[in-house]
Amino acid sequence: MADRQDDLAILTDANVVLAAVRAELHKRIVGQDAVIDDLIACFLAGGHCLLVGVPGLAKTMLVHSLAQCLHLSFTRIQFTPDLMPADITGSEILFEDKSSGHREFRFVKGPVFANILLADEINRTPPKTQSALLQAMQEHEVSWGGTTWKLPDPFWVLATQNPVEQEGTYPLPEAQSDRFMFSVNVSYPDFASEVEIVRRTTDGSDAEISPLVSQDEIAKFRGLLRRLPVADSVYNHAVKLNRATRPGDASAPPDLARNVSWGAGPRASQFLVLAAKAYAMIDGRPSPDRSDIDRAALPVLRHRIIRSFNAEADGLSTDDIIKSIAKHVGS
Repeated sequence: MADRQDDLAILTDANVVLAAVRAELHKRIVGQDAVIDDLIACFLAGGHCLLVGVPGLAKTMLVHSLAQCLHLSFTRIQFTPDLMPADITGSEILFEDKSSGHREFRFVKGPVFANILLADEINRTPPKTQSALLQAMQEHEVSWGGTTWKLPDPFWVLATQNPVEQEGTYPLPEAQSDRFMFSVNVSYPDFASEVEIVRRTTDGSDAEISPLVSQDEIAKFRGLLRRLPVADSVYNHAVKLNRATRPGDASAPPDLARNVSWGAGPRASQFLVLAAKAYAMIDGRPSPDRSDIDRAALPVLRHRIIRSFNAEADGLSTDDIIKSIAKHVGS
């Protein structure tokens, strides 16, 4: 009973702190409430995130501001065609002791050694360099020259992609895009929001972002998320929704085979449940329900479903397909 009361107290604290984080972000970020909630949910669940949107939508500012709120170290890497793996992970450099003349190679850590890493335009660099992030994202460590270095805890990768300009890009392989828990679309602001953005950014002022969360609190909130109870019906709904993305599965809509070449794997089911828990925690609820699974469907599944040629020819987006699947499963 005491443990349960302790968890409820942590949940209350998390709800208050996360509300304060959202309010603090709005000092710089106008609108984008859903995007902010998705980023916070992804961070709480311990997953990595793809941010997809055209340039100029404040993606970098949002990530940097969130890092300041969370009081975590932040680095940004601009991915370009000539970027090398060592530019991300670090490399061995020859050092010389001038007093003794002794020389030795030492590993100099790269920008990946930070709590929050922004991989800007990750699809601008070739697969060899993209793959430098794979071990970091999955095992939270970097191996070089037979030695393995642990990355800071927490470690969070956010990668941006431009959905419009695809010339000279290298799309992420499915195995790597699957390492990202979320794919979040950042859309244009509405008229009123854009007016406010212009007003704030042309009057010479710059809002200060205050750190609101300690690393101990982050660890407590993440630990609580894993302990939140989930009803069997919610687990079943997550798995049924995910399996319905696979052509040939009994739970799939009749027309799915025409529109989808490959569906999502079991990792998506895990992420659906973790995301549902995170949404519940943000709202101050002690347990997620089916609506939280449905809320997580788009960010979790949109980069895991491979559309067929027929879907592309018909102008069906991945989001359209996911919404159709969710409607089928919920009916």
